Amino acid sequence: MQVGFRKNSSIPKLRLVIVIFVLPFFFTCLWAEGYDFNKLATLAQQKYGDEAHHHFIELKLLTNKLKSTSDLEKLTQINNFFNQNILFADDIDIWGQSDYWATPLEFVGIGAGDCEDFSISKYVFLKAAGVPNEKLRLTYVRAEITENFNKKIRAHMVLSYYATPQSEPLILDNLVPQISAASNRKDLSPVFSFNDKGLWVGNSTKPKSDSQSNLSKWRDVLARMRADGIE
Repeated sequence: MQVGFRKNSSIPKLRLVIVIFVLPFFFTCLWAEGYDFNKLATLAQQKYGDEAHHHFIELKLLTNKLKSTSDLEKLTQINNFFNQNILFADDIDIWGQSDYWATPLEFVGIGAGDCEDFSISKYVFLKAAGVPNEKLRLTYVRAEITENFNKKIRAHMVLSYYATPQSEPLILDNLVPQISAASNRKDLSPVFSFNDKGLWVGNSTKPKSDSQSNLSKWRDVLARMRADGIE
């Protein structure tokens, strides 16, 4: 005895519902607030292979999931993703240059990067997850680091989150896995901070100038990110 589906006149209507309601949601997931995850994943596959492609699929799903969560949950999940999946390495060993700012495509694709690369990618994908730009700043600091029982001061970059412009920032760092308030990071002294709108000096609550006109490396990496599908 053969068992089949009965013809049902409601099927065309169901397909229409899917086209009207489901497909727009699907494409919103792929292109969310200027982030073309489809393009990023395709470029990652072409340039770096399956693992890089898989990481961008993970990031697409993660950022979409986080949009309905608190800022703290967004910070925790994005910070953990990069700290757990990407290795720290110096620019000279990766790019043959003393100071190179990698795009998220390059950083995730290679699977390694330095402090600037960690901070830039966390900034980019926290914005994709819905954290407002004005709450995020990439912050250059003087970091006290112990090497071979000797303390040294090194230039370092972290990502800072400000709940309000006057709030004490939370620090996202690749050297210290857990997020902590700035006052608990006695090893860090801020020099200046910036995002794609402004530049702040020290602990100032007001921007001093426009970041892109003053930081050529930042202007350059933003242009390369746009070419990759990140606005």
